[in-house]
Amino acid sequence: MAKISGVDIKPGLMIEYDGSLWAVVKTVKVKPGKGPAYNQAELKNVMDGRKLNNRFSTDEKVEEIKLDYKDVSFLYAQEDALVFMDTTSYEQIELPNDFVGERAAFLKDGMEVTLRMHGDRPISISLPEQIVLEITEADPVIKGQTASSSYKNAVLENGLKILVPPFIATGEKILVDTTEVTYIRRA
Repeated sequence: MAKISGVDIKPGLMIEYDGSLWAVVKTVKVKPGKGPAYNQAELKNVMDGRKLNNRFSTDEKVEEIKLDYKDVSFLYAQEDALVFMDTTSYEQIELPNDFVGERAAFLKDGMEVTLRMHGDRPISISLPEQIVLEITEADPVIKGQTASSSYKNAVLENGLKILVPPFIATGEKILVDTTEVTYIRRA
């Protein structure tokens, strides 16, 4: 792990500050008329989600954290946990349901995801950006509604509700953005 200067902190970095792991969300370099220059950083605690705005001076040093990435495959969901398998060592990893949150609905058996680790501790999980899902239920098309750009409600095979264009029908497969939970196009 390397020590970096307070002015070198930039979005996307993971730093250790005040005894916790923080993700740098955004920064603004400030050079006031009086006093020394500083870097105003917005930080998000990786463990509990707290946010912090902090000034880092040019002579302040913080520890930059390098994370390990582990490819895992989703196996199944239990009552209160999700079970993954490391694709290289075949070791099973259990994570609580709230670790993934609402996006757990996108997990399918055998799906490959990436687990970000700090030492032996999982920090976050990244799902594929896009996934193909089937429409199980869609509202009927209202005649004349196609004149303007409009959307209708639909239910995906995983139970999530989404807005789709009027030409999409029940049984069709569509491409869905997993971060925004939005329709992209037909699959």
